[in-house]
Amino acid sequence: MNFLLDTHVLLWWLDDAPDLSDEARELIKNKEDLVFVSAATIWEIRIKQGLGKLAVPDSFMSVLMKQAFEFLPITIHHADAIKDLPTLHRDSFDRILIAQAICEDLTIITRDSIFPQYPVAVIRA
Repeated sequence: MNFLLDTHVLLWWLDDAPDLSDEARELIKNKEDLVFVSAATIWEIRIKQGLGKLAVPDSFMSVLMKQAFEFLPITIHHADAIKDLPTLHRDSFDRILIAQAICEDLTIITRDSIFPQYPVAVIRA
């Protein structure tokens, strides 16, 4: 099984935050599965940082690049898949993550309670 991290899960992982469930932590550590971080996640973090809503250390990208993550670009296929999603979630970043997970057959690790309402596999973070 391969995984896609929601933004808050990535931040919790990098901060070694106790918010992250033991199950999620073990899945992310497991070297047998691929763990993806979307370009949308980096975009969301940088937008929130620019708006002053999120403090991100200067070392963020260098720390991120040292992780054993795969990086998932946003493709036209992902963007087009949004048209098939019901409008249950108003957050555009979350909607593109859901579309990417569906298109790439990834399980999303998230604490967001709306994600399970979509036709995507979810593991609670």
